[in-house]
Amino acid sequence: MQGMKAYLNGAVVVTTGDITSFDVDAIVNAANSSLLGGGGVDGAIHRSGGPAILEECRKIRSTQYPEGLPTGKAVATTGGRLKAKHVIHTVGPVWHGGKQGEDILLQDAYRNSLAVAESLGAKTVAFPAISTGVYGFPKDRAAKRVAEVLKQYFSTPRPIQTVYLVFFSSQDAELFIREADPLLSP
Repeated sequence: MQGMKAYLNGAVVVTTGDITSFDVDAIVNAANSSLLGGGGVDGAIHRSGGPAILEECRKIRSTQYPEGLPTGKAVATTGGRLKAKHVIHTVGPVWHGGKQGEDILLQDAYRNSLAVAESLGAKTVAFPAISTGVYGFPKDRAAKRVAEVLKQYFSTPRPIQTVYLVFFSSQDAELFIREADPLLSP
């Protein structure tokens, strides 16, 4: 997987592509709280991964989260037919102008996804740009919040070796690089 830019000694790779095709231990799904599939990345992961993902999501709903997965939390399922062995589902915040804790909730979604990945023994994880699509989180602001989480995460030795930040377009990847570069460059 060729990245556009790497940070933190190669631990963070900014790239573009179809996250469903990434050959990593786990991919993160920008899910909605129902965990029953949806549009965007969520729909693509469910379509590509097949019915096993939805089956496990239904079990999680019936046992752990009958009211739906809370914003900022993360859970794992099989990767089904994906190259990735696991899918980590997290719910990012809907943007309401920044006055309802959206920054912290977005960072929680990334932190909790990394914690779940560690618990699965994942060495490589691919993230989409959580909450920056239909949920309306400003992309420039999200880039800074995500960079802060990753800089803090990799400030101590970690079992995860590489985090791929997978953007749908090169324009979004370039925007991330522009905003995150001051935070992630040595």
